[in-house]
Amino acid sequence: MGSAVRTVAARVAGGILVVWAAATCAFLVLQLIPGDPVNSIIGSNALVSPEQRAEIRHQYGLDLPFAAQYLAYLGRLATGRLGDSYQLQQPVSEVIAGQLGPTAQLALAATVLALVLSVAVTVATSGRAAWPRRVSGVVELLVVSTPSFWLGIMLLTVFSFRLGWLPVSDSGDARSLILPAFTLALPIAAVLSQVMREGLLGALEQPFVLTARARGLPERTVRSRHALRHAALPALTLAGWFTGTLLGGAVVVENVFARSGVGRITLQAVADRDLPVVQGVVALSAVVFVAVSALVEVLYAVVDPRLRRRTGVTAA
Repeated sequence: MGSAVRTVAARVAGGILVVWAAATCAFLVLQLIPGDPVNSIIGSNALVSPEQRAEIRHQYGLDLPFAAQYLAYLGRLATGRLGDSYQLQQPVSEVIAGQLGPTAQLALAATVLALVLSVAVTVATSGRAAWPRRVSGVVELLVVSTPSFWLGIMLLTVFSFRLGWLPVSDSGDARSLILPAFTLALPIAAVLSQVMREGLLGALEQPFVLTARARGLPERTVRSRHALRHAALPALTLAGWFTGTLLGGAVVVENVFARSGVGRITLQAVADRDLPVVQGVVALSAVVFVAVSALVEVLYAVVDPRLRRRTGVTAA
């Protein structure tokens, strides 16, 4: 019990440290961007007097010393207040919440698609003839090496402009989600397939697989129920990269396919120097990363019972 409490306390402290570091880096980097934030608030072509400009600076706390601005920012972040958007004149929390649904929908679809594709390719190519692995390896390397925006444009060219099967942009139809989800999922599936295939090949050489075969279990059952479970552990380790790819890829994919979402408002906020929105998105991304990491810790114990005692986590 004491070990489990210490483990949870260490994870919580580590999560707070990650969020603080991400928020601090975002604050420092955004302060280095040239330009006056007041221009982002009033518009670059607006004519205001120096007195009005000073009043706006005071209203948003921009006239405070650098350290005071930083401490005020951390204070707001600790209480869940992300400030107001310079451009939209709305609370940042409302701006992000309004765009969170489409991004979550896209990320969920891409995650499911990537997992299904990677498991199917892994099971179909591991322990088989050499040529399926070679063909799969070449395709996976090609997909991983292709930038997301280029992959999205190629899919649009083939399936929307040439064949006319799928809509070009977000039309509210479920079919408009297919191409963006594939654009996000294919690079992830390619990496997961490579990692899981190596893990599955190693697991198939383990004594427990020989025991399962000696008990007369079908080869399909040995692979899917026993060996694949062990092969999933290295893939779980990639969850942090997986999360970063989804969040970073959403910025590109949502703009290529003209979809609404957090990625699109992030790019617009960077272009308009809307600092509160950018800082809010970075903080949210860090929280999501910490939550996913905690979930992976639990999944480790579920997938491999040997880790339950070490991590102090008990599977349900």
